[in-house]
Amino acid sequence: MAFVVIVIGGLVFGAGDQYLGTVHAMNALGLWTESVSVLSAPWLILPFLVGWTQGRPRRAAVTGLVVTLSALAGYFAMTLSPMEGVHFSLVELRDLLGTNQLNEIGGLLSGPLFGWLGYRWHAGRSWLAAVLVTGALCLEPLAVTVAGRNVGRGGFVWMLEVVVGVVVSTWFFVNVRRHDVMAGHTSNGRLR
Repeated sequence: MAFVVIVIGGLVFGAGDQYLGTVHAMNALGLWTESVSVLSAPWLILPFLVGWTQGRPRRAAVTGLVVTLSALAGYFAMTLSPMEGVHFSLVELRDLLGTNQLNEIGGLLSGPLFGWLGYRWHAGRSWLAAVLVTGALCLEPLAVTVAGRNVGRGGFVWMLEVVVGVVVSTWFFVNVRRHDVMAGHTSNGRLR
């Protein structure tokens, strides 16, 4: 049952991301929706959150992969749907899959990795997990700029992403400290 929820959640996430990227053309929301839809960090945080719910590392990695593949399927399904003004064909599907190979390969690698990192956070408040999630949020604008792919991206959305990254890093830090204090209490009956 948990895998069904993960698959449905991934499908909704991917379809929603694709829809958000084209919704500006249909209403007055503006270009910020497109800027949000091209963010990479949410695609990394999704498997992290799913992996966080798992009790075993292998299962966390598998669920991270499943939710990422489901999100890609939702994204592709929405891209080729009548809601996007497209009439589905196998040629369109082949072209879409061909032009997104880097995203597909990235998902095959990052889904299990971030699922496993979610488990590591859940199991032991891993600093590595906290740093990689925070880095995904805070450093994405810099990475995209260095790669030369920042055309058409909104500065407000990037600023908001970095602010969210700082808030998330603060939350991680507080929870690591709380975990360390609790571990100190339970390991020898007093604080270390």
